[in-house]
Amino acid sequence: MSVTPEALDTLFSSRFSCRGFRPEPVPRADIEAIIGTAQKVPSWCNAQPWNITLVSGDETTRFRAALQQEVATGAPKSDMAFPARYDGVYKERRRTCGWQLYDAVGVEKGDRDGSARQMMHNFDLFGAPHCAILSSPADLGAYGALDCGGFISGFTIAAQAHGVASIALAAVASYGPFLHRYFDIPEGQLILCGISFGYADMDHPANGFRTDRAGLDSFVDWRG
Repeated sequence: MSVTPEALDTLFSSRFSCRGFRPEPVPRADIEAIIGTAQKVPSWCNAQPWNITLVSGDETTRFRAALQQEVATGAPKSDMAFPARYDGVYKERRRTCGWQLYDAVGVEKGDRDGSARQMMHNFDLFGAPHCAILSSPADLGAYGALDCGGFISGFTIAAQAHGVASIALAAVASYGPFLHRYFDIPEGQLILCGISFGYADMDHPANGFRTDRAGLDSFVDWRG
């Protein structure tokens, strides 16, 4: 069975980072199918280093409350260093995306309280009924993390094919020690990110914008 390039491009183009979910859960069979498709991505020496802790139902509710309490009382600390800075075109793209979101939800320039409130929605998982915490063996270092990046792409695209929206959450990983304690994730695992997923609330204003993509000539160095 083959997939046309046009169909594949349409699937990729329809995916977006969802920041507002409906409460109804995704059936277990669909979640298993999404993960089963995502794990077919390539990995270094076929190591398949991704490990997932996945919450649903009441477990999501408990985790959401515990995470918000940790954010209110604890200090962030991630297993992997966050970017030191964003310069040049990367800073511009990041800023553009941020202002698209703020415009969509009605946060005006200079409204630090409004931007802080929007940031905190990362820690209520944007209302998603499910969240996957992704980790990789620390001994595999950057290559394990690189392989898991492929898994994240595979997961989000497979989810989209099932009509399931998603968003990768770096902010959740910024509370690494808490996640290790809460889920009993071994210290030898690097917590990379969370992935919130469920059915999109298309009436939510945060879902009302789309980011663009750079032209190929801005990042491809053509030779020959």
